[in-house]
Order: sequence, then structure tokens, then C-alpha cells
Amino acid sequence: MQKTVCPDCRREVDIVVDHAAGDTVCMECGLVLEAHFIDESSEWRTFSDDSGSNDPVRVGGPSNPLLTDGGLSTTISRGNGSQGDYAALGKWQNHGTNPDRALLLAFKTIGTMADRLGLVSTIKDRADEIYKKVEDMKSIRGRSQDAILAACLYIACRQEDKPRTFKEIHSVANGATKKEIGRATNFIVKRLEEEMGKSMSMGSIHAGDFLRRFCSHLGMTNQAVRAATDTVKKVEELDIRKSPISIAAAAIYMISQVSEDKKPLKEISRVAGVAEATIKNSFNYLRPHATRLVPDWYCKPEDVKRFLAQ
Repeated sequence: MQKTVCPDCRREVDIVVDHAAGDTVCMECGLVLEAHFIDESSEWRTFSDDSGSNDPVRVGGPSNPLLTDGGLSTTISRGNGSQGDYAALGKWQNHGTNPDRALLLAFKTIGTMADRLGLVSTIKDRADEIYKKVEDMKSIRGRSQDAILAACLYIACRQEDKPRTFKEIHSVANGATKKEIGRATNFIVKRLEEEMGKSMSMGSIHAGDFLRRFCSHLGMTNQAVRAATDTVKKVEELDIRKSPISIAAAAIYMISQVSEDKKPLKEISRVAGVAEATIKNSFNYLRPHATRLVPDWYCKPEDVKRFLAQ
């Protein structure tokens, strides 16, 4: 159910879309807010017959404002057996220059990385927009294309409040190293800020943004995950200026130490993509507050002291 402001009701109301008539109607007073609107999305109905056609649709994809032609250009099929006039026309079309060919390939690569990370389409679309802006500046020549695309996805995740670590982005990038992705990220942010004339919003990062994924990869129990989540929330009340990723890893290590199912530091380091020494260092900052940080429903304060003293 969507909401909009009705001119008759003079307030925000629920609206219903009548796809058959093409009308948008106010649920309160019945006023037709928009009549005969055009649905630009694809019509995913099957119109194939017994002729052997495998194409299940009769229209192309939705429009894409990032492309020169809006993504509404026509592609000539080769026809059955790639023979006859269709084949000749298709061959001539392939000889032509497509100004969006490189852009389409970049969008496809971003889409593949986003799918492998299980990201929603809004993040993928944001990454496409960022890449389009950078590409229009003509400033990425000579730089690693894989690193630029991965950096666009990293920035999009940050801006959509679904941050991913450089390690996670690197795991789906086509050969780009974490250092290259980091440098590409700094380069893109700097260029976009110069273009906009103001600082670029990157979204805030919290330890809780990474915690559940780390716990899931470690195979921790639901109770341990809840305890680690509560611990991270309490850490935010302290003035500990450490990386959110290392804080998440340190909180997991702390909960692991007071649990029967202990996770090796090496395994936590591998999952979080943080050096063991870094996790230990962050843990040492949390250790004096352990009895306060570990929820007492999970482990009593006296037991916390006993476990950490071992």
C-alpha cells in the first residue's frame, strides 16, 4: 500500500493502483489522483508459440536513465539458423558503435558482485550511479577498472547503511586487491567531493553492522549472537575509539571466552579480516569493562571474572 497527499482530504492517505484502468485512487474519498498512467516496467507474460521461440516476453527491459538511449534501443535478432535478412541486419548492427557498451559491461560486473554478496537492488543501482558520475569525469583512465567498480560498490553499501568490509568486497572483485580498492575508494570520494563542492556523505559505520554476519560465518549459537549484540550496544556507550570491525571481532572473542563453545582467535581473525594482534588490542581495551559489557543473563559477573582470569 502506497501513501501520498490527497488534494481533497488535504493529508497523507493510502492509495490503491487500478492496473486494469490505469488509475491511482485515494482510499479515503475515492478521488482519482492520476488517470491512465503508463507502466514502464516489463510485461513478463509468455507469448511464445509452437514455432520453437524461446523468448518468453514481447517487450524489452525497463528504461535506464544512466544510458544514452535510456536503455530502450532495439537489438536485431539473427533469426532461426542465423540465415536470411535478419542475419545480415544483425551483422550490420554489430558493426555499429554502441556508446554504452563499456557502461553496460561495467553495470553487469557491478550486478554480479552485488548478487554474490546478496545485496539488494537499491545498492546495485546506487553503485551504477556512482560509476556513471566518475566515468563522465573521464578521470579513471589508467586505473584498475576492477578496483574502481569494487570501490563504487563499497561506497554504495556505505551510503545505503549496509556497509561491507574491504575483505568482503575484495572476495567478489575480479582480482583487485584490498589496497587497490581502498585507494580507488579514496580517489572516487575525492573527485566527487571536488565535483559537488562539498563533503560526500558516506554513512556511519557501527560494529553491529558486521556482527551478525561474522557470528553466522563462525557458526555461533543464537544465544551467543544475542549476547555479542548486547555487548556491542554497551560498547557504544564507552569512549573507545577503535575500528567498528575490530570492536565487533573483539566482542565476539569476549563472548567466546566466557562460553563453552570457544572460537579460536585465528578463526575470528579470518572471518573478520582483521589481524589477530588488532583483535587482541581491542579486546584489551574492552577487558576492564567485561563485567559490565557481558549481559548477566548470559554469564554472571563473577563467572566473567573467573573465565577471563584463566
